Amino acid sequence: MPIPNDSSSAFVHGAAMLDFLPGPMHRLVLRNAHALRLWWWRTTHRRVRGCNVIAANDAGEVLLVRHSYHSPNTWMLPGGGLGTNEEPAIAGARELLEETGCILLRPVHIGTVTLDRTGWTNLLEMVAGHTDDLPRPDGREIIEARFFAPDALPDQTSSPVKAMIARWLAGQNGSSGCD
Repeated sequence: MPIPNDSSSAFVHGAAMLDFLPGPMHRLVLRNAHALRLWWWRTTHRRVRGCNVIAANDAGEVLLVRHSYHSPNTWMLPGGGLGTNEEPAIAGARELLEETGCILLRPVHIGTVTLDRTGWTNLLEMVAGHTDDLPRPDGREIIEARFFAPDALPDQTSSPVKAMIARWLAGQNGSSGCD
């Protein structure tokens, strides 16, 4: 089965076109469109390629987000779909900027994680970098974005995110910085 490179990205870009809608209606459209997309992926047994971003600040904290349309009580890494032929580091920097308003400095592709999502497969390219910015969630797609110490993640952080952060930390030779 082919790997769609831009379906998640098209979803988010299409959602951006809905900015004229009042916030609550925009979030409702996002939730329904996301549910339909997940149903389609399960039905067609898709292999979807996306990225997750580990953006660290000067204190070594990592940026996590809560989405309005997907598991809103769960903290996740920023990220999304890769455009056709888009490099993971470039996609990661783009997604971080779109979701949080933060600029990713020195983005590096650090690996791929494959997640079985009950009927579809998520191939996540892990991207890490540094940001000097404070997150500014739009309140529509992203309802909250905050930095957390890697050893003090919220209880509501998803298990795959915890594993990705642990993998990133292991590659830092004991340092939580990206330098």
